[in-house]
Amino acid sequence: MRKNSWLQKLLYCLMVVLGAYIIYKSGCLLALESQLQKASEDGNIQRSLEDSAMRTWASAYTAAVEGKESGNAFSLWMSQIAPVFSYAVDQAESGDETDTDEMAKLQVEDETDTEGVAELPAEAETEMETMTAAQEETETPAQETMAGTIFAQALPQLLDYSYLLSNIYTVDADTYADAELLDADKLLSVDLGIEQDASVPQILIYHTHSQEAFADSVEGEVSDTIVGMGDILADELRSYGYNVIHDTGVYDLVDGVLDRSAAYDYAREAVTEILEEYPTIEVVIDLHRDGVSGEEGDFVTEIDGESVSKIMFFNGLSRDENGDEISWLPNAYLSENLAFSLQLQVLANAEYPGFTRKIYLKEERYNLHLRARSLLIEAGTQLNTVEEEQRAMVPLANLIRQVLEM
Repeated sequence: MRKNSWLQKLLYCLMVVLGAYIIYKSGCLLALESQLQKASEDGNIQRSLEDSAMRTWASAYTAAVEGKESGNAFSLWMSQIAPVFSYAVDQAESGDETDTDEMAKLQVEDETDTEGVAELPAEAETEMETMTAAQEETETPAQETMAGTIFAQALPQLLDYSYLLSNIYTVDADTYADAELLDADKLLSVDLGIEQDASVPQILIYHTHSQEAFADSVEGEVSDTIVGMGDILADELRSYGYNVIHDTGVYDLVDGVLDRSAAYDYAREAVTEILEEYPTIEVVIDLHRDGVSGEEGDFVTEIDGESVSKIMFFNGLSRDENGDEISWLPNAYLSENLAFSLQLQVLANAEYPGFTRKIYLKEERYNLHLRARSLLIEAGTQLNTVEEEQRAMVPLANLIRQVLEM
């Protein structure tokens, strides 16, 4: 026994040290009693424990909460502790309801107290009602408009990035769009409204590819081409009270020969001059006709019993396949461009189901950097008839109007 006396002394020393540490930590806890109590009341301890559990034993925590079988020892422990969390949450919610009931009682008491107050003269009361109505009209949020209601109803699904890629967007292989760029909550919240003022130019429509025609277009007849569709769209927008300039310049013919390789450069120069001459223009629309493979039926829908060509909104992202910005194609208005097309797409899906194809995202810029409200539209295809295309301009103008009136 004496031979082990040194071991006993060592154990005694460890016990003394451990005891001193326990006393020290107990003192610290007692000193922080008020902070711990506050943290407990605020739910911080509960949230911290839950977060820790989810990070460390996520599968066990899920199994316990959902009641799934698991042989994991952590699952058995979590099945015991999860009810404690649930009970705490239930108590917090019931506490909120109690607080609400108390506030309701106080409101009733306040109303009772005002019963003895003398009524206002009829003239003063009418004036106050008029002021209140005016204030409510001024403070009515965009969310209460029909378009705002549609956005609110669609948002839960649109917050799912995988849903966006499957149902809203087609992302070209040469570019990349992450969830941050396609943040539906942010894009639907962008205010694109403008004040109607027919006294000054507000909207510009032009055609980078003015020679695009349709299945039954008569050669040499401008009204049968995409330029003719621009005339109709411009007139529809004017009927809503907007001042619209329709630029019919030709940018894809060089010395009489069709050449689309430099058309965007030529168009950019011309559009820039127009915007400098008319700085009040806030909306710029580049109207195209798409070239596709397939059957005509794939690109036709029915609106009010009539065949109408489908349209497609198109965005240039100025980003390569890795998601890196293309330095020589900066676009300070990218977010607003994306907001414009998404808001139109969501409205179209609600009001004219099947009218729009999925928004196409490609890597370059396509002159969408010239204004925040810049839009490239592929209206119909070479497989559509002129009449189908003409009909499409009416719902398209209505959608644009609704976004601009938000």
